[in-house]
Amino acid sequence: MSTLSVRQVRFRYLTLYGLRWLPSGLMVPVMILLMQERGLSLSQIGLVGTAQGLIVLALELPTGGLADALGRKPVLAAAWVVCLISMIIFAVADSFWLFFLVWALQGIYRALDSGPLESWYVDATLAADPDAEYERGLGFAGTVIGVAIGAGALLGGGLIVLGPVGPVSALTLPVLVAIALQTVALVALLVLLKETRPARGAAAVRSSIAEAPRMVGQAVGLLRRSRVLLALVCVELFWGFGMVTFEALLPVRLAEVIGNADRAAALLGPAASAAWLANALGAALTPLLLRWLGAAPSAALLRILQGATVVGMGLLAGPVGVLIAYLACYTVHGASNPLHQGLLHRQVDGPYRTSVLSMNSMMAQPAGALGGVVLTALADRTSISLAMLVGAVVLALAAPLYLPAWRAGRTAAADPTEQGGTFAASPAGPDDTLTGPPTGPVPAVAGAAADAAAAPAEGLVE
Repeated sequence: MSTLSVRQVRFRYLTLYGLRWLPSGLMVPVMILLMQERGLSLSQIGLVGTAQGLIVLALELPTGGLADALGRKPVLAAAWVVCLISMIIFAVADSFWLFFLVWALQGIYRALDSGPLESWYVDATLAADPDAEYERGLGFAGTVIGVAIGAGALLGGGLIVLGPVGPVSALTLPVLVAIALQTVALVALLVLLKETRPARGAAAVRSSIAEAPRMVGQAVGLLRRSRVLLALVCVELFWGFGMVTFEALLPVRLAEVIGNADRAAALLGPAASAAWLANALGAALTPLLLRWLGAAPSAALLRILQGATVVGMGLLAGPVGVLIAYLACYTVHGASNPLHQGLLHRQVDGPYRTSVLSMNSMMAQPAGALGGVVLTALADRTSISLAMLVGAVVLALAAPLYLPAWRAGRTAAADPTEQGGTFAASPAGPDDTLTGPPTGPVPAVAGAAADAAAAPAEGLVE
């Protein structure tokens, strides 16, 4: 696949990963405010946001199969071009339907972007050295996303303070800078990502589109044959539902304990930047967790700990306590993602890697929507604190779903003659057979240092 060394592959992956998320951070302080400035009400803003979720839900799996069939680079390039177009429209949009178009394009972008870069990194690393520890770069990626979004949010806030500049309003200025950075990211992608594609040319595109459903079907077949993989993907149902607590309910809870919505909003800007830096710190601590307990037990423990941090956000009386619990929640979140994604990677080989990642990502969409409806309704009828406690329980209930991966890892470690940990492409494999590197809690056997994937960032460039 690649003539690059393991170190070169990791450097390019992390560089592209940081460039991919930096514009997201710039957009965080201005997205809602700019739409309001252009005349949209809060209810209209909520409606335009549904365009992204619906399109991601519809396209997540087909685009993952397309990336596996056609190649990761062309799919990523198409995704980043769509993102650039949506940001340009966002900079000038002044009506409900233009903003609706922006979010619809963001849905296409997210569906295309979900998985290919990470899959390229893993496969390119293994092509350079079949025995390489690709987990180290995945772990660094969790740190990169936290730093990129945190730095972007601070830069965006600074640009708002500096604006307006000529005819450009203060809220529009960060969007223009984000467009410039997205252009840089696209050029860097075309230069840095080297791939031996499975197909080329117009005929190859047509055949790859036709092949994508089969790739998706094969990936779904892996879920039917592996209790380990099925359990890992189902974790996202609980995770997506519970994330509503710290993504949507936390601002309301903070306003409640402060007693002033404006002061709460002023605190949330720097708090969000600090949260993403805490997310990066959590990802950086992943190697320690792997050495201490191993991947599956650590992931299960962190699900419980994250539930506990949400309990803190719901019950602590003052703003300082709530914000400390919020930062602790994002620290745990940053450590959880690498462990979860690493376990997922070890259950599937290259040809279906992106499809499986897309399935895992797709699970969070309906769960998050359900959590948003149920928990906000519960908060309206009872209290914010009770709704957060329910979300905390749901987060913790995901912990037992890591038991199959833990048992599989113990079996592989106890019997070195077994074939091992990833499912091959054949649709006829036996139930729960391990045929690759071990998944288990013994990183010395697996050679694992850390595994990472970014937690989804809220916003226009999610």
